[in-house]
Amino acid sequence: MIEFGYVCSECGREYAITPELMVCPSCSGEQRSARPLRGVLEVGLVGALDGAWDVLDRLPVERRFFPAIPVGGTPLWAPQHLRDELGYPNLFIKDDTLNPTASLKDRASFLVAAFARKHGIRDIVVASTGNAASSMAGVGAAAGLRVTSFVPRTAPRAKMVQSLQYGARVVPVDGNYDLAFELSLEYARTRGYLSRNTAYNPLTIEGKKTAALEIYRQLGRAPDYVVVPVGDGVILAGVYKGFRDLRQLGLIDRVPVIYAAQAEGSSGITRAFRSGDFDAAYSARTVADSISVDVPRNGYHAVKQLREFGGRCVTATDEAILGAQQRLASSTGLFAEPSAAAAFAGFLASVKEIPHEATVVLLVTGSGLKDIDSAMRVVTLPERAVSRLDEIG
Repeated sequence: MIEFGYVCSECGREYAITPELMVCPSCSGEQRSARPLRGVLEVGLVGALDGAWDVLDRLPVERRFFPAIPVGGTPLWAPQHLRDELGYPNLFIKDDTLNPTASLKDRASFLVAAFARKHGIRDIVVASTGNAASSMAGVGAAAGLRVTSFVPRTAPRAKMVQSLQYGARVVPVDGNYDLAFELSLEYARTRGYLSRNTAYNPLTIEGKKTAALEIYRQLGRAPDYVVVPVGDGVILAGVYKGFRDLRQLGLIDRVPVIYAAQAEGSSGITRAFRSGDFDAAYSARTVADSISVDVPRNGYHAVKQLREFGGRCVTATDEAILGAQQRLASSTGLFAEPSAAAAFAGFLASVKEIPHEATVVLLVTGSGLKDIDSAMRVVTLPERAVSRLDEIG
């Protein structure tokens, strides 16, 4: 029997899980402007496994509250052509483009929606560069929830269209993701709505841990390495949380080496990992919109996890990310958006460090169909249509 509660990632204080509590009341008092969140909460678990278990049984909301939409259970598959090209016979892809809204963000939205239903909450607010917004909108539609999304007006159109099709209210922000984040928090507070904001809502980390639980179940063991695309650091923290839970439950004896793959133009966590602090004046700029943040909201917690478990950081230029996107598609048939392709770009930049016989998992987090404008930078559409074969040349 497993029991759940909140635990502060900084001071270790324990709290009951309630809709009102988002960050540690004590540590959040240390919050400074233009810095990552202080007092990020995790879901702690107490107890032991009682026989066979399912991923949903390792989450702090009862199964009956989850909406009827097939989130998770995405394939872990062996890209044989790419394995042969690179000389990595144990390379795997965890393909979260096959979630209902084509993004790993569905894992967090799924748990937040279940939590809202359990507590009789109808309205959810989220800030996003696009994926979290469309994810919460889609999962919220299945759960009968009302969703309001704050997104930069420069967000990819496909992601805005997704949200609108699902019935969400979309509020374009004349600024970046960080402004959207602050405006959404104020909106949620003044109206008493539930915030789904990444890192701020502890369930966003907890929901994303399910990717690690599935990798373990699909492999039958923990991999040696996992490469994760990183912006705010919440997916990274979620993957760490999943493997930490498995270790706590006695199912594995070590946490894999996790690579935080970042765009060179949005590398706040990498720079803090190497320098020891975050730069308040930093301004992100990258084609990988889903991992583009000035202030990585889960920065302190993410860096702490990397240090404690021997994680590594790697960055890639936009050119390398777009090249990795095209190579991944042409070698495997998997079309990933730039932020997801950052994981492959990070792996390519790290092959000298990773033994060829190692078991490596690339976490591919979103579909390339969400942002075809970026993909168009490295492909050229045919200019001329033909009506006869002899016109092909």
